[in-house]
Amino acid sequence: MIPIDQIRNFSIISHVDHGKSTLSDRILELTGAVDAREMREQYLDSMDIERERGITIKAQNVRVHWQGHTLHLIDTPGHVDFGYEVSRSLAACEGVVLLIDASQGIEAQTLANCYLAIESDLEIVAALNKIDLPAADPERYASEIEAVLGLPAESILRISAKTGEGVAALLDAVIERIPAPKGDQDAALRSLVFDSLYDQYRGVVSAVRVFDGVLRSGSKIRLFHAATTHDVEEVGFRAPHNTAATELGPGEVGYLIAGIKAVSEARVGETVTDAANPAASPLDGYRDPKPMVFCGLYPVEGDDLPGLRDALEKLKLSDGSITFEPETSAALGFGFRCGFLGLLHMEIARERLEREFNLSLIATAPSVAYLAQLTNGQTIEVDNPSVMPAAQSVDSISEPMLRLTIITPSDYTGTIMDLCQSRRGTLVKMQYLSPERLELMYRVPLAEVVIDLFDQLKSRTKGYASLDYETDGYEVEDLVKVDILLNGAPVDAFSSIVHRARAQDYGRKMVAKLRELIPRQLFDVPIQAAIGGRIIARETVKAKRKDVLAKCYGGDITRKRKLLEKQREGKKRMKTIGRVEIPQEAFISALRLEE
Repeated sequence: MIPIDQIRNFSIISHVDHGKSTLSDRILELTGAVDAREMREQYLDSMDIERERGITIKAQNVRVHWQGHTLHLIDTPGHVDFGYEVSRSLAACEGVVLLIDASQGIEAQTLANCYLAIESDLEIVAALNKIDLPAADPERYASEIEAVLGLPAESILRISAKTGEGVAALLDAVIERIPAPKGDQDAALRSLVFDSLYDQYRGVVSAVRVFDGVLRSGSKIRLFHAATTHDVEEVGFRAPHNTAATELGPGEVGYLIAGIKAVSEARVGETVTDAANPAASPLDGYRDPKPMVFCGLYPVEGDDLPGLRDALEKLKLSDGSITFEPETSAALGFGFRCGFLGLLHMEIARERLEREFNLSLIATAPSVAYLAQLTNGQTIEVDNPSVMPAAQSVDSISEPMLRLTIITPSDYTGTIMDLCQSRRGTLVKMQYLSPERLELMYRVPLAEVVIDLFDQLKSRTKGYASLDYETDGYEVEDLVKVDILLNGAPVDAFSSIVHRARAQDYGRKMVAKLRELIPRQLFDVPIQAAIGGRIIARETVKAKRKDVLAKCYGGDITRKRKLLEKQREGKKRMKTIGRVEIPQEAFISALRLEE
């Protein structure tokens, strides 16, 4: 067992692309944890999708040794959608390394992640990275950090994670400044599960941080919230490959395998204690993250539904922020209504389901959860537009709001303000961090952000602006449900909730798009957009015309008339009983309208 005063647990936090994974690579090299022959870029990022996109999605932990101390490093994601992963990682640490790009300075998520660390009462070691770049200006940004975050400029380290310059001094600073963990090895065992993944041969593998007591291989443990007991098959640590150990003492970070087969038992935030001598109370877990963006996921082949359910359960084990429940759609069949923390999170989850579980999926357009106040005084949450009650029974609709923090070079102030105002945003605050850089705070409806606000922001500012957001309650707005009717029947997959001022525009675009996508039938098909009983837009798919006179040549005109009359009668009858078949591709293309 390692003496507790020789352990340091720390996390690396920063904005996207400020060099967290590269710094982890250098630390692994410098401490000799990975052989030079095995070294590769983004060593800790284990998923193919992370390497392809060059981003970290899952927090990873690794044990290294430096100057007689054992360091547990947790590499965290930087993207705003994965802030939940960051908050979980911080619960297992006593300090953080805050990494800031020396050529870009403080960005929106630098602030957000720094405030997370301050709220968790962690020691902060700040470092300016990428000092090898020609555009680096460490002195200027050190004074900016001091002004904005209150960290003394002289205490900020200068490093280059790419070349390795200053990384040894950073590790020395971690040992000096970050306190050793506290814990009592004679107390009852209390260990926190901060991450989990599913191994098809060994069951659930949980990443744990021991706070009190000793977690021993072969002992019997109890999971506090699940109220189940299990025999420990193996405990150990990542260095960076899984290495078995006989026990983990207080302050140590490692993994636990206890033959847990039920995915629901080893939830993130679970407290592990000893079955024979249980602790009196569990550790503080995590507050469950609230999903913000919803979409329906449907298998292309109906037979894949049980496979999709299993895949979602396994994905939820390693990513506790996903929610899902069964739903049916008249157009798409059976599937699941899934909740995500943001658009990137939704995209990554869908891609992981398709790759890791070999599924082929259709996703409906993203929507958000509204609150509908009914005329009978009840309030209901509506995360799917098709279940919104009839307009006459709804008193008002409230939509979720976000508080956006945007940090930008001051040249782009006008274009950003124009973008936020066009998305129904209201300016809350505006302050200069330095003469060239500006922080803007806006209150914007979430529905306006989920479509493409982030892409628009990047393109209008040539990639220089950065964005972070947090939820900011609900607000009553003049919202209406727009239904799309085909041949007079509503199609649930195309329903949408939009602001009244935009309803007409949305309806026109949608019916025009569908007119191109729906194949011609043997009768005219009206496509209408409606708010309640009022039609706001209409297009018609004209009927195919079968030439019934082809076999008539010469002869009496009355014979031709009789055939045309008969055709007209048939079309009229067909129109009243005919069903419009909508091809799968039409759904997929129409639901991409938002793009």
